[in-house]
Amino acid sequence: MSGKSGLRGWTLITGASEGLGREFAIIAAAEGRDLILAARQTDKMEALAETLRVRHKIAVEVIPTDLADEASVELLWRRASSRRRVDIVVNNAGLGYNGPFAAEDFSREQSSINVNITALTILMKRAIPHMQAAGGGRIMNIASTAAFMPGPRMAVYHATKSYVLSLTESVAEELRGSNVTVTVLCPGATATNFARDAKMEGIALFRALPVPSAESVAKSGWRAMLQGKRIRVTGLMNKIFAFAPRLAPRSLTARIVALFLK
Repeated sequence: MSGKSGLRGWTLITGASEGLGREFAIIAAAEGRDLILAARQTDKMEALAETLRVRHKIAVEVIPTDLADEASVELLWRRASSRRRVDIVVNNAGLGYNGPFAAEDFSREQSSINVNITALTILMKRAIPHMQAAGGGRIMNIASTAAFMPGPRMAVYHATKSYVLSLTESVAEELRGSNVTVTVLCPGATATNFARDAKMEGIALFRALPVPSAESVAKSGWRAMLQGKRIRVTGLMNKIFAFAPRLAPRSLTARIVALFLK
C-alpha cells in the first residue's frame, strides 16, 4: 500500500513467534513486506526473522514485548511507528485457559484480559490515526468462534473474544468509506500450540470437528483483510457453529458449549 508520505509500509504482527502469527509473517514476507514482529519468545522470532530476511530480501525487526503490560504495548507502538509508516497491524496475540471460573487464578485471567483486550485496543487506537495521516492501512484482529457464544470453563476467554468482535464491527462502521479498514478473523479450533497452553488438549471440541492448519486459517484471514472484509469465519462447520447460537436460547447454547469444552 502506498501512502502520502512516500515511505514504504511496514506490517506489525503481535504473537509472532508461533502459530497464526508466524504464518501471517510468512505470508506478508512473501509479498515483499517489511515486518515488525512482537511477542515474548525472542529466540523463535529471531530465527523466523533471519529465515525471512534471507528468503525474501526484506527488513525484519524483532521487538520483544510483554503484551500483558500496558506500558510495554505503548513502547512497542512508539518503536514500531518511529520514522516508519505502519500500514498493516495484525493483533494476533491471545491468551486463554480452560477450567472452572471460580477455581482459576485471577492473575491468569488478568493476563488474558490485558493481552486480548487492552493491548489490542491500544494498538488499534494508535494505529488508526497514524494510518489515516499516511494514506491508509488495514487492521486485522484475531477473535474466535468463541466470540459468538458463552463459554463455560473458558468464560473469560469467550468474553474477551466477544469484545474483540464487537469492537471491530463498531470501529469498522465508524471507518466505513475511509482509507482504513478493520477486519476480525474468527477461526474455530486450529492446529497451533494454543490448545496446549490453554489446557484444551483432548477436549471434545478438538475431537468433534476437523482441525485446520494454521497456514490455511492465516491465508483465509489475510485475504479477507486485503479485501476489506469486516468478518471472516473460517470453515463451513465453524460458520454453522457461529450462526447456530442466534437461533437457540442462550442458556441452551451455554450448556452445549460446556459439553464441547470438557
